[in-house]
Amino acid sequence: VWKTLPDFLSIEEVDRLLSAENCGTPLSTRNKALLELLYAGGARASEIANLEIVWYHPEEKRIRFSGKRGKERIVPLANPTCEALAMYLNTSRPILLKGQSFKYLFVTRNGKKLRREDIWRIVKTASQKAGITKKIYPHLLRHSFATHLLHGGANLRIVQELLGHSDISTTEIYTHVEQQHLKNSYMKFHPRA
Repeated sequence: VWKTLPDFLSIEEVDRLLSAENCGTPLSTRNKALLELLYAGGARASEIANLEIVWYHPEEKRIRFSGKRGKERIVPLANPTCEALAMYLNTSRPILLKGQSFKYLFVTRNGKKLRREDIWRIVKTASQKAGITKKIYPHLLRHSFATHLLHGGANLRIVQELLGHSDISTTEIYTHVEQQHLKNSYMKFHPRA
């Protein structure tokens, strides 16, 4: 049975996407933090939508996600993601909430909980601003996260843990992506290919 390999963004495309939201408005600041977290955390749209503010630990640079069937995982975060989250939490979120308290990390312009559909729209709009022409959706950032980790030399078990996969065979699909990448590089650069 043929399995389709997950598509992913190049590192350059991810950089363009993450730079697309930089106009400094409250929504743009929120969107940048959200995009950073989707990619840097390998998160699903539903995990971002249901992410509670108490699950983010800025002093430890880590976040807890509650995934499928309530399975939890803790993911470390890099400085750019923490900086984007700090900017959102310190400037934009209070404006969007208009002084109200709310348990969810990401909120709408009206201070309500973001829905998965909102996250899809944010990703699509950012990709258009970034000039990315391929079909893009939130899970593509999760695929990119895993693929880039493996390209960088990360252990498959570590990637499994970060993605929250119960079974290593689910994570192994990314090794096929790596093999396809090697094959494509060979075909492109070898003089006899």
